[in-house]
Amino acid sequence: MRPHQNTAPHLPPQEPPTKGKTGEELLHEVAARYVEGMKDMDGRKPGPSSILGVSQLKPGEEGGYRVAYNPEGTGCGAAMRSMCIGLRYPKPDQLLSLVAVAVETGRMTHPHPTGFLGAVASALFTAYAVQRRPITTWGLGLINEACPIAKNFAQGRGYAVEETERDWGYFCDKWQWYLDMRGISNGVGPVIWPTSYGPAERDEAYKSFSLSGWAGRSGHDAPMIALDALLGAGSNWEELMSRAGFHGGDSDSTAVIACCCWGLLYGTQGVPEGNYSNLEYRDRLERSAEQLYALSH
Repeated sequence: MRPHQNTAPHLPPQEPPTKGKTGEELLHEVAARYVEGMKDMDGRKPGPSSILGVSQLKPGEEGGYRVAYNPEGTGCGAAMRSMCIGLRYPKPDQLLSLVAVAVETGRMTHPHPTGFLGAVASALFTAYAVQRRPITTWGLGLINEACPIAKNFAQGRGYAVEETERDWGYFCDKWQWYLDMRGISNGVGPVIWPTSYGPAERDEAYKSFSLSGWAGRSGHDAPMIALDALLGAGSNWEELMSRAGFHGGDSDSTAVIACCCWGLLYGTQGVPEGNYSNLEYRDRLERSAEQLYALSH
């Protein structure tokens, strides 16, 4: 699904309030929520790009959801928070909206393509999980379907186009490298695994995925490690945790993406109750999930 080369998809059109905010109104609302959310960071550890980006947001002002281009904005913060976009736009015919919202909300804090394309990846993989699309096809869909739409959209929006074009290639090139290595560049497989792929070997492999040796820190490799874990774990929760949640890199970032997709595929099957029974803000999370489900339909 590729848009015409000379046109760019627009943000979803305005809809009645009962269907949720869209367009510019949605972007200002998200920016306002980011600013508000940053007040609840005691004891947490937001990344430097998230902190910098939110400090520049001016929701409600014209263009106030835009921040200055940041050549260091390659981190995984946008990827970690964007699974909800896939829940909002889970259908194949909603791909343009998914990509547009992921790009614009991602680059509120991570305006570098390595950062905001991570938001596209996490949102897309979540939608694919809802669709029950074979996991071996997810990466191919990312680079062949979603990334061309994202590039077209970014060009059409006219924001930091030159810088974005300059820095675009790394994300797609690294993902193509990963798919070739795993034998799933055709979307079919079978997946190629090393003969030995225990914790030590995975740590070394994950470093090779990374931008600078810190596995899962960046927008490209946080969803990449999550996908790698999903491919290897199947329906086994403990194996998913071993691969996505317990490694020497940015394991909370990779685990949150993997667990969202795994939960959509398998629910709480095999998950210890202690992992979810006393979640902080559980009521708010459940209410948001119900509202996202209603909006998506």
